[in-house]
Amino acid sequence: MRAFPRLADTTRRTAATVTLFLAACQADPGITNPGGPDGGGLDLSLLCAFTTDAVFAGGVGRGGIPALVNPVFVPASHPDAGYADDYAASGAVEARVVGLLVDGTPVAIPHNILWWHEIVNADLGGRRLAITYCPLTGSAIVFDVTAAGVDRFGVSGVVFQNNLVMFDPETESLWSQMCALAGDGDRLGTRLVQVPAIEMRWEAWKARYPNTLVVSDDTGHDRDYRQNPYEFYELNDLLLFPLRGGLDERRPMKERVLGVPDGAGGIAFPFDELAGSAATTVIQTPVADTVVQVLWDADAGAATAFHLRTENGDVAVLRPEGLGFVDESGTTWNIEGRAVAGPLEGASLVPVEGAFLAYWFAWSAFHPLTRIWTSE
Repeated sequence: MRAFPRLADTTRRTAATVTLFLAACQADPGITNPGGPDGGGLDLSLLCAFTTDAVFAGGVGRGGIPALVNPVFVPASHPDAGYADDYAASGAVEARVVGLLVDGTPVAIPHNILWWHEIVNADLGGRRLAITYCPLTGSAIVFDVTAAGVDRFGVSGVVFQNNLVMFDPETESLWSQMCALAGDGDRLGTRLVQVPAIEMRWEAWKARYPNTLVVSDDTGHDRDYRQNPYEFYELNDLLLFPLRGGLDERRPMKERVLGVPDGAGGIAFPFDELAGSAATTVIQTPVADTVVQVLWDADAGAATAFHLRTENGDVAVLRPEGLGFVDESGTTWNIEGRAVAGPLEGASLVPVEGAFLAYWFAWSAFHPLTRIWTSE
């Protein structure tokens, strides 16, 4: 494929493509084989390479959507955090947050902030983090910016497969959020390190962590954080830009899924399937050469994926119990993969690298032969 030339003004980039490598795929119980044009029981592993047919100018210039750098965090009870409660009470599209535990302190970055800024650069826990959310693909991913060798990320003003493309001011390299790597510029091919985080409903996060900190609405920008500029978009089948390869119609296009990579095409766990289960659910399934466990919490509207071991090497195979999860030792765990009571209290499960939430159309566009877990 033809790589397109480096341009100083990233907003002039008008196209991109995806390079795919074929790999064998095995069907697992409860997981359907891929359909669509690639079909044939094969799976695909994605390598992102910017060329000339799927990057589009998003209608604003570079930095036209202003990323935040070290915004103020305030307690949830502070008036400057009231926008999150007000929006949740409005009955509009559900209020969700990206949640982190930083040295034991809970920190929430509401979608309300991310709709308007898409990237929050924050020095937390001794690292510069980029909390990113693409409203067009519904994908929230947190990256360690320091590990990428840059100072911070901004919003480039272009999209790849409808997904957020970031840039770094130092080299003007372009970084694909859902590919988690630089697709163009001096940092071409550099992979981003994902930081464990969770996305859930704001009310659920606040109930679990009443002492949480939350981004203040005093950002220095004139935005109404009680208004969702993407509400109409979230509630219909509209796409703003053409999608390379077309739509995969196996699931509703804007259904949220937890995508789990497997070194090939990946596995999608649709929220509507998970929601048909109990209040909490655990799904153990083979992924590549290991087994992972996917946790679902209906109250939080949250799904996460972990290995069967803790960071200390202990084995912890979870099962649902009441509103939480337990293992063979009697340890109680939460949806974030942390042991909250019992012999292993304080331990954390190892998260599956590269797993995150996104709209179905976006996950399947980046993983065209993804398999789908179903509850049947």
